[in-house]
Amino acid sequence: MALKGRARAQAGPQAAAPGAASGRVESPVTVEGTIVRVNGPMVEIEGLAGVSLADLVEVGPGRLPGEVTGIRGAIMTAQVYEYTGGLRVGDQATSDRQPLSVRLGPGLIGGVFDGLLRPLARAPDFLSPGAFAGTAAHGSEAEFRPSGRVGSLVSGGAVLGRVRESLAIDQAIQVPPGIAGELRHLALAGRYAPDAVIAQVADVDVRLSSLWPVRRPRPFAERLDLEAPLATGQRVLDLFFPLTRGSTAAVPGGFGTGKTILLEQIAKWCDADVIVYVGFGERGNEMSDALSELRELVDPRTGRPLLERTVIIANTSNMPVMARELSIYTGITVAEFYRDMGFDAVVIADSTSRWAEALRESASRTGALPVEEGYPAELPSQLAAFYERAGRLRTLGGGDATVSIIASVSPPGGDKTEPVTSHTRRFVRTYWSLDRDLAAARHYPSVSWRDSFARDASRLGVWHAANGDPNWLGRRGQAMAILAQADRLQSVAELIGAASLPDPERVVLLTARLLHEAVLQQSAVSDNDAYCAPAKQAALLDLVLAVHARCLDLVGQGVHASELEEVDLSDAARARDEVGPDDAAAVGTIRDSILGRLAGLAP
Repeated sequence: MALKGRARAQAGPQAAAPGAASGRVESPVTVEGTIVRVNGPMVEIEGLAGVSLADLVEVGPGRLPGEVTGIRGAIMTAQVYEYTGGLRVGDQATSDRQPLSVRLGPGLIGGVFDGLLRPLARAPDFLSPGAFAGTAAHGSEAEFRPSGRVGSLVSGGAVLGRVRESLAIDQAIQVPPGIAGELRHLALAGRYAPDAVIAQVADVDVRLSSLWPVRRPRPFAERLDLEAPLATGQRVLDLFFPLTRGSTAAVPGGFGTGKTILLEQIAKWCDADVIVYVGFGERGNEMSDALSELRELVDPRTGRPLLERTVIIANTSNMPVMARELSIYTGITVAEFYRDMGFDAVVIADSTSRWAEALRESASRTGALPVEEGYPAELPSQLAAFYERAGRLRTLGGGDATVSIIASVSPPGGDKTEPVTSHTRRFVRTYWSLDRDLAAARHYPSVSWRDSFARDASRLGVWHAANGDPNWLGRRGQAMAILAQADRLQSVAELIGAASLPDPERVVLLTARLLHEAVLQQSAVSDNDAYCAPAKQAALLDLVLAVHARCLDLVGQGVHASELEEVDLSDAARARDEVGPDDAAAVGTIRDSILGRLAGLAP
C-alpha cells in the first residue's frame, strides 16, 4: 500500500507524545493574555507568551475553551468551542501551554459525550458554556484488578491491571506511551476513582485514566497488512463490496437514501469489539431519535444493550459549530485507545460533510484562501489524515488490533461530484454509494452496484479461499457480471420490449431480478433478515446462480424463455425473510426444489 511506508516511519515508541499525553503529572505554567478582537467563534489574543499551535486556551469570565489555530507575531488566533456571545475586547485569556487533550479511561463505554468528550448526562442536551471539562475524569469509582509485578521493567503498552466496563469490554489499564522504567508501585485490588494513582513507573505516577491530545495519532509498533473481512451481516456489502478489517469505507447518499439506518445496522451486527459512533451536524431531534434507537438495540453477542460496547459522541446542529470540527478527532482517538488494548474498533461517523462545513466556516473566518465551493485548500489533506488513522496494527503491547472507519457523506442535492464526496472517494478503500432511485423504489439497502467499489475484493478472495470458501471470488464476479449485463440490456428492453430480446438475454434479466429480490434487498426490521450470516449469504447467492445456470442450459436445449418466466420463483425471494439468519441448509432445500421444477421443462 502507498501509505504503508509513511505510516511505519511514524510508528513505534519514538512517536509517543510528551507531557500530558504520556500521563505525566506536571505543574503547568499558566500564562495570561488579553482579547483584542472577537469574530464569532474566532478570537484574537495578545500576550500569551510561549503558547503553540493546537494549545488549549480559556477565554473570558466564563473560561470558554478554545484552541490556538494561528500565530502572527504577538497576536494569536483561537477558535472557541462554545457560544461567544458576551465576550468583549479586553477580557482575559489564559493558557497552560498544553495541547487540547481528552481523558481516556474507565467510564467511556456506554456514555454519550460532546465533541470535547464531556459527558452529556441527558443527551442530547448539551452543556452550558463554561470551563473546559474534557480532562475531567469520567464515571464513578471503578474496580481495579492488578496484574503487573512490582520491580519488573515496563514500557508503554504494558498491562498493569484491568477494569470490567461491561460484559463485553474488560478494559486493560496500560502504561501510557512514552513512559518506561521499573514498576515501583502497583495499587492493590479495590475500587478507585478514575483519576487515582494506581502505579508508579520510574518516577512517574500512572493514573487509572490518562490524557491524550486528540489531533495526535496514538503510537504503535508496526503497521500490518490487511487480511480478514469486517463482517457486517448485510449481504450487498459482504458479498459484493466487502470491507477489510482495519480499512476505510464511505457511504455517500442524498437525503432519504437510508444512510443512518444502514450505519445503525452495521453498528449492531458488525463483528467489531468496540463501536465509536460519532454523530455531528444533524438536527437535534434526529440525533435524539438515533440515540434512543441505539439504546434499544440489543447486542447479538451478549443479549444485552448494544451500548455496553459503544461510545457515542454527539454534536448536533444546535451545538457550537467549532466543536463539530474537533469531534471527528475525538472519536478516532477513543477508537485508538481501545485498539491499543487489543480490541477491534470501528468508528462510524455521520456525516463527514457536516465536519467539512465546520472546516469551511473556520477557514472563512481566519481568511484562508477558499478553493472548490468555498472549502479550504487543506480539505483533501485533512480527509487523508483522518482516514490514514485506520489500520491493522501491532500495538505497543504486542497485540494485533484494528481501527476501521465507516463514514457517511451527505452531498448537497445528492451531487456526488462535490468536493467532499469526490475527495473522500480517492482516499477510502471501499465505497458504498446509495442510489436515490433504489430508495424511491423501496429497495433497501439502496447500495448501487453500478457506482460502488471495493478495492480489497481480490485480497479478501484469497482470505476466503484459505478459510473454507474457495468459490467466494468467482461467485462474486459472476453475479457482478450478470448485474452489469442486465443494466445494459434494460435500456434496450425499454425501447423494443423484453420479449424482442434473444432468450439468453431474457434469462440474464430474469436472473438479475432474482438477485435484486433474493440477495441485494434486506429488511432492517425483520427478525430473520436484519442479519444474514456468511453461510446463508453464500447459500442465497448460490441459489440464484444455480437457477441462472439451469435456465441457460434449458434455453440451449430449446426451451423458450417465456416458459422459464412463468415458473414460480417466489420462494427464492421469500427465503431471505422466512429462513433463519444462519440456516444455509434450508436455503439449499429451496434451491433443490426450484431446480426440480425447472428440470420438468426439459424436452
